[in-house]
Amino acid sequence: MKFLQNIPPYLFFTGKGGVGKTSISCATAIRLAEQGKRVLLVSTDPASNVGQVFGQTIGNTIVSVAAVPGLCALEIDPQAAAQQYRERIVNPVKGLLPDDVVSSINEQLSGACTTEIAAFDEFTGVLTDADLLTRFESIIFDTAPTGHTIRLLQLPGAWSRFIDSNPDGASCLGPMAGLEKQREQYAQAVAALSDPERTRLVLVARLQKSTLLEVARTHEELAAIGLKNQYLVINGVLPETETETDALAVAIWQREQEALAHLPAGLSALPTDTLFLQPVNMVGVSALKGLLTPGSAAAMLPETTTPDKTDNLSLSELVDDIARSEHGLIMLMGKGGVGKTTMAAAIAVRLADMGFDVHLTTSDPAAHLSTTLNGSLNHLQVSKINPHDETERYRQHVLATKGRDLDEAGKRLLEEDLRSPCTEEIAVFQAFSRVIREAGKRFVVMDTAPTGHTLLLLDATGAYHREIARKMGDNGHFTTPMMQLQDPERTKVLLVTHAETTPVLEAANLQADLERAGIHPWGWIINNSFAIADTRSPLLCQRARQELPQIEAVKRQHADRIALVPVLASEPAGIEKLRALTV
Repeated sequence: MKFLQNIPPYLFFTGKGGVGKTSISCATAIRLAEQGKRVLLVSTDPASNVGQVFGQTIGNTIVSVAAVPGLCALEIDPQAAAQQYRERIVNPVKGLLPDDVVSSINEQLSGACTTEIAAFDEFTGVLTDADLLTRFESIIFDTAPTGHTIRLLQLPGAWSRFIDSNPDGASCLGPMAGLEKQREQYAQAVAALSDPERTRLVLVARLQKSTLLEVARTHEELAAIGLKNQYLVINGVLPETETETDALAVAIWQREQEALAHLPAGLSALPTDTLFLQPVNMVGVSALKGLLTPGSAAAMLPETTTPDKTDNLSLSELVDDIARSEHGLIMLMGKGGVGKTTMAAAIAVRLADMGFDVHLTTSDPAAHLSTTLNGSLNHLQVSKINPHDETERYRQHVLATKGRDLDEAGKRLLEEDLRSPCTEEIAVFQAFSRVIREAGKRFVVMDTAPTGHTLLLLDATGAYHREIARKMGDNGHFTTPMMQLQDPERTKVLLVTHAETTPVLEAANLQADLERAGIHPWGWIINNSFAIADTRSPLLCQRARQELPQIEAVKRQHADRIALVPVLASEPAGIEKLRALTV
């Protein structure tokens, strides 16, 4: 494996959600530990599942992995980091300021931006901790999905610029002095990330057009901010031996080989490794060891028939149930890479074909709605909540309203405040709120960002609701975006997953988080299922059998209603192919 040769102390795995970053980072950690190295595995993903992979609790402190001598792990918990951050800011003023002022500060620090910067403080703390490099020879980072990671890696420069231009002010994160103390740490983090002697970045991809385009963009964006020591790992490749007797396997193999032959510009020049599709789920040390072993995909059971088809709703039946409401918000949530964009587009196309007025939108920075649709349709409007555009719109609105009557000095101060990275959070939340309001008159189908980022957005929604409720008290009627999300008559949340251990566990955890916020998911979609596909490939049949316990767990423990969507011979891009999903 090229990416494992002469590795520097820091090894990053990044890429679109669902491509196998966690599996490969865990397998790499095991490989290095078995070579006698002292290894630390760090997850920076808000929806981390490293603990699930190893079958033990990891958490926000460094712990030894029981099954792998020499390996320790750490999951950076954004919520725990945010709570510690709030305490550092609020505790010193308790008793010095009135209780209502302290409560207001707490509320201001409850938003998603505080959570993100607090988690980033933890991340840069690991990256710049010299003591860790004396304890560990290799530190491996399993990062969050691409859009979140890009933002994470760009924050050092963004905050340094904001501190430079606003040294005496205050942001939604509290006194600037708190950030000033981090300036040196951020500078050290940027230096470490940009140094090829210290850091190697491994881009993980699948042989799918949308995934490869996203990885190509990640490659360019990371190179532009100085992270140029990059490798490419293509995961989950179907072996050619599976094509001998199976039409579906032939179609999948041909599709993958075509994508491999036409890699986007920039990727083809990177040192590249390919890993075969595995017959088992990547949970447990033995399964993970097989991932990096050449030819390991051949070790499978001999069954050449798929199990009996399970009895579930089709996607078309699910959409027919949705259509009875005649309008409302349909939110698709779940782990990155499970097909939320495709499912959202297919649902929107069917509702539009039924004559309903439909707005299809996305809050995912890495989504490709236009590529997925590849056309236009009557009754269907398509949009994207673009963080950059929404931030600029918000800045101009604030300058035109709050800044209208300010003198030049006041305007300069306002412009400086609007350069805070927190401005983006406010702007995206306002765009999200506008979309929600439309659902009172028509169907709004929203393709959300991968799980962790979506929870940050919902956190902002909840903070806004609590602030409005505090101000209004019992004196008036009001409806907040959170109240609409909690109303099953107005909002239907669909969790999208694959029938694999990790995505199902993550979707179940997301459902629990939503339940605590008073939001009950309306249904689940299990996408790309081999269990209902027509195949005789031994490898694909074994994958199908691996799915059955997960499908049964969703039916018995989690979902009020469930739809299964099979693996298709060709990628469902374009309106006609999307229609075929809901026939």
